[in-house]
Amino acid sequence: MSLLQISEPGGRPVRRTARKRAAGIDLGTTNSLIATDVDGEVLTLADADGAHLLPSAVHYRADGATVVGAAAKAQAVADPANVIVSVKRALGKSLDELTDSGDYRQYRFDPECDPASPAFITSMGVRNPAEVSADILRTLVLRAEARTGEAVEGAVITVPAYFNDAQRQQTRLAASLAGINVLRLLNEPTAAAVAYGLDTEEQGNIIVFDLGGGTFDVSLLSLQKGVFEVLATGGDTALGGDDFDRAVAAWLAEQCGLGGMESIAARDYPALLQAANRAREALSEAEQAELSWNGASFTLTAAEFAELAAPLVRRTMLACRRVLRDARMETSAIDNVLLVGGATRMPLIRRAVADYFGREPLQDIDPDRVVAIGAGIQAEVLVGNKPAGDFLLLDVNPLSLGIETMGELVEKIIHRNTSIPVSKSQEFTTFKDGQTAMALHVVQGERELVSECRSLARFSLGGIPPMVAGAAKVKVTFQVDADGLLSVSAEEASTGCKAEVQVKPSYGLDLDQVEQMLKDSHEHARADMAARALREARLEATRLTEAIVAAFDVDGELLEAAERAVIDRALHALRQAMAEENAALIEERTEQLNHASESFAERRMNMTVGAALRGESIDAIDERTE
Repeated sequence: MSLLQISEPGGRPVRRTARKRAAGIDLGTTNSLIATDVDGEVLTLADADGAHLLPSAVHYRADGATVVGAAAKAQAVADPANVIVSVKRALGKSLDELTDSGDYRQYRFDPECDPASPAFITSMGVRNPAEVSADILRTLVLRAEARTGEAVEGAVITVPAYFNDAQRQQTRLAASLAGINVLRLLNEPTAAAVAYGLDTEEQGNIIVFDLGGGTFDVSLLSLQKGVFEVLATGGDTALGGDDFDRAVAAWLAEQCGLGGMESIAARDYPALLQAANRAREALSEAEQAELSWNGASFTLTAAEFAELAAPLVRRTMLACRRVLRDARMETSAIDNVLLVGGATRMPLIRRAVADYFGREPLQDIDPDRVVAIGAGIQAEVLVGNKPAGDFLLLDVNPLSLGIETMGELVEKIIHRNTSIPVSKSQEFTTFKDGQTAMALHVVQGERELVSECRSLARFSLGGIPPMVAGAAKVKVTFQVDADGLLSVSAEEASTGCKAEVQVKPSYGLDLDQVEQMLKDSHEHARADMAARALREARLEATRLTEAIVAAFDVDGELLEAAERAVIDRALHALRQAMAEENAALIEERTEQLNHASESFAERRMNMTVGAALRGESIDAIDERTE
């Protein structure tokens, strides 16, 4: 096949070959990029004007045209309701979450939409976050095809490590709407580590500190002889450069005497944010910045900005502390720190990272491009252009997954920071005699009680043969694929009856909920364990009391009056203990009831066995038991 060369603006010619064309896409809150192989090296691609960064803004114009990128962003002030920006933070969120945050006040939401699946009202009709994201993805793919002269056969799309299942599903949906074959969803810090590790052949423990426009991730990776293993990950899907802009915007509104941000009119909000953003970016290069808005001008110094941003910086450092604690590692064991994301250009962030880890972070890699390049490298492997043996990528599951058991307790099946892809099974049984169905409730979180975790899905398994409680064997299997997407199945051993569910929740976690879940799990660890112990003790006590009462109804005549009185006293004592908040006392009284009823249980067993064997010969019994 002949080779065709086309000129790439701002770079070398791109050669067309018979290789499969794959791409890596960094779908960002503020900017997005696409990377692909260019003469054996994965590079980000520029548009016709030589710009590599595509602003993640979509303008739905009244004339029916859809404009994506810089031209759309330029109209955010003039036509705020129809220029959708920061849509990545809306993926997987409910209407209440979007309206309560105040981040989307300039938009109108469809009153007819499901509150769990909000949609923007634009001049071109209703558009949900996945559809807006699809327009951004489609623009990137068209750029790649124009630059290379080839159709993109598959893409690796990056997501924040702390994106939950709903947000990952929405990202996949956006890609599907854009006609993109998703090879894999790859966590952004992991993608950066792939690009960094392969480029420098670095070995050791690496912190990837990824602060983008709308999300924050920090991951600890071990890079050893081509193996990229994520040891722990943390972050905040509601923290990024946008939040630093809002801190400046709130200060500016206060300087203008307008009070809080809630007093800002929707039409004025985009202009206020743009002024704040320009000031924040200027302070990355200077000691002060001039702000002009609403007919007034002010000066913001770097010191004042540092004070405004201090709470946000502290949130990033708390996530770093949790990641090290999860990995049981000290800062002295960290060999290098890699900064990723445009927001890491802020000097106050670089100083905070350097102070915490005791070393200067690496600054010789473009923080905007490294994620897309890492995704592009992984895409090359997945389509077979690059040998898979060059490196092994081991990612992790960011939050524990499990099911609800009796007593509203959580049984964790896949723990957080488990390497993925992964499949784990656990056996469960029935609670009551004759139970023929089992309800399964899939949850996500670190707490011991269902009420403190997030519900993901519910499904049921029927067809269980009626047996005594505890006799049925139901194997529940959790599978998390390489994209972090979950499927759950349940199978009854004797019949093979099976039920399964692909976990596709309708909306994601509340803002800050992921971080709060981890924080709460540590702060309430002792209380949670005590609550679990109490519920387990009550559950066992309930099972025993119900069994004894049922036995009285059937075989009560086996007991003398004095014997019955002893058991009744122990039964009454246990019921009194169950009303107390004392697990040890309940366990003690349960054991006392067990002891008091032992003779009764033995007589019932002997009677049952005797009835079953009555009239049979010894030879017949031996034959049946061989």
